[in-house]
Amino acid sequence: QVELAESGGGSVQTGGSLQLSCARSGDIKRRICWGWFRQAPGKEREGIAAIDPDGTTVYADSVVGRFTVSQDVAKINLYLKMDSLQPEDTAMYYCAAIGSCSLAADSSLLRAQTTRHTYNYWGRGTRVTVSS
Repeated sequence: QVELAESGGGSVQTGGSLQLSCARSGDIKRRICWGWFRQAPGKEREGIAAIDPDGTTVYADSVVGRFTVSQDVAKINLYLKMDSLQPEDTAMYYCAAIGSCSLAADSSLLRAQTTRHTYNYWGRGTRVTVSS
């Protein structure tokens, strides 16, 4: 059974940094696409970063240049380095994965589900609060 567990959330002031981690337990077959999503109170879930099996990344306009997604060599852990945090970044952050992923990183990977893919595995989230 595959489980994803996020960690690293917390409270920071505007301009601060955090690094989120997502640890995978259980086996996901073959190539994996990873994504980071967030949901602020009263708002829809937003895909903010994704990485394909070859390591190519894609970001939402709202975070490009401030957030960096990466994975370890074993592809067991996913990371999200968040710099220059703003109050509008306050949300619950979730990692997600697609097994047997043949997709390349483009904006479609920032969506939880399309006609071509569905993120099959989700963590429970970690909360990030940015105060002004």
